[in-house]
Amino acid sequence: MPDLKIRRALLSVSDKTGLIDFARALKSHGVALVSTGGTSAALKAAGLAVTDVSELTGFPEMMDGRVKTLHPRVHGGLLAIRGNAEHEIAAAGHAIEPIDLLVVNLYPFEATVAQGGSVDACIENIDVGGPAMIRGAAKNHDAVTVVVEAEDYARVLSDMTTNNGATSLSLRRALAAKAFARTAAYDAAISNWFAEQLSATAPTWRAFGGRLGQALRYGENPHQTAAMYVSDCSRFGVATAKQLQGKELSYNNINDTDAAFELVSEFDGATPAVAIIKHANPCGVAVGTTLKDAYLLALASDPTSAFGGIISLNQAIDAAAAEEITKLFTEVVIAPDATAEAQAIFAGKKNLRLLVTGGLSAASASAVMVRSITGGLLVQSRDDGRIDEIGARDLKVVTKRRPTDQELRDLVFAFKVAKHVKSNAIVYAKNGATVGIGAGQMSRIDSARIAAWKASAAAKLQDAGHPLTVGSVVASDAFFPFADGLIAAADAGATAVIQPGGSLRDDEVIEAADARGLAMVFTGMRHFRH
Repeated sequence: MPDLKIRRALLSVSDKTGLIDFARALKSHGVALVSTGGTSAALKAAGLAVTDVSELTGFPEMMDGRVKTLHPRVHGGLLAIRGNAEHEIAAAGHAIEPIDLLVVNLYPFEATVAQGGSVDACIENIDVGGPAMIRGAAKNHDAVTVVVEAEDYARVLSDMTTNNGATSLSLRRALAAKAFARTAAYDAAISNWFAEQLSATAPTWRAFGGRLGQALRYGENPHQTAAMYVSDCSRFGVATAKQLQGKELSYNNINDTDAAFELVSEFDGATPAVAIIKHANPCGVAVGTTLKDAYLLALASDPTSAFGGIISLNQAIDAAAAEEITKLFTEVVIAPDATAEAQAIFAGKKNLRLLVTGGLSAASASAVMVRSITGGLLVQSRDDGRIDEIGARDLKVVTKRRPTDQELRDLVFAFKVAKHVKSNAIVYAKNGATVGIGAGQMSRIDSARIAAWKASAAAKLQDAGHPLTVGSVVASDAFFPFADGLIAAADAGATAVIQPGGSLRDDEVIEAADARGLAMVFTGMRHFRH
């Protein structure tokens, strides 16, 4: 199909950004305008001649605007194949005129959900006519140009200028592909919202969609392609963060930064907390009286691994923290905000990426995690399970000795961190800071030994007189299947243990803890992270 001159356009948009300027430019190309409801009113108010869709169809807009474009004179004008004799005879017989350009952006369903709209409000913002028109125009893209976002107005006008009022097939095809993707993502948002309303954890059909946030140079490795898509603008996180400075984020940067921010968000903003991440695993986490204190404590846990890592903070970064952070080579720093003084300090490290989110990542019952497998998807709810603080009914003391108040605080802290460590996970902690982390091992005893070895290595760097694990507590993300892992932790100097419990050998593990004078609590909650 050759380039086709645009003579008639139908405009129906909820987002009127750039609408008037675009419509004026179309008029300059001699394009006749047809429009609906609020769009028509906006065009007329700007002094533009426009035909209401009700004049086109012979029916008024009715039922609160629910019925206005669902009519053969609209869909026939979009779907008629140009040059097809049968189609042209049918169009002429029913007074159907061709529509060469369709401009539709859909009712703001996603925004209504994100803003906490009522069920009735969300349902009312489900667009019906819009997706039908978009799909019809996109199907007939040999002859019809379809635009679903204001950002493409300039692209269309440029093509029309180049082609004497026509659009090229290559542009129409690209816009059609985008149109189908947009309606697919829109329908995915609606279906997932309904699943949430119905508490349907495994609906028969499941779809996911998102808008391109960033095209990436490559994926996990240079031979892989990658891009980041934004699917939930209502939660603070790396996908919606503002990058204040630094190089373009890579796939691995984004993956690690997400892990870092999810971890630090376990700690509310009342107490300063810092997490340092490397390859999606924490190498140091701490709380402190200031962000600087928390950072230094987190760094002391494993300063070797921290080099080239990701640093996340749960409060606005101040100058003191920024000064310390810039002493170490760091890929990304992410926090809810950063003071002007801190930003000026980070500016001296031009390659460092500084991201601000506007807030912490809140727990969300509707948040899901999706992982691709060959031929399908694995979908699960996000792990938002948390244990309470001192005296919580969720913690069951199973040993003869009860943990002290300080041990209990450290146990809760360590278990929060263990939730974000790849399984099998072992975390040693003391005075609100990690002192040894063992991650991603095939056996739990190896994780316990690696964590203790890292603590010994860190102690040597600090000229400490003994391994940092001496006098610490230890957290395990899942139960100890045998007593050997617990014994390894006791040998490293741990005095108290937190674990889910539930092993067939729990009695053996409890007996081993009692024999060494350890205090141990069961949470009844596992945190596998694969």
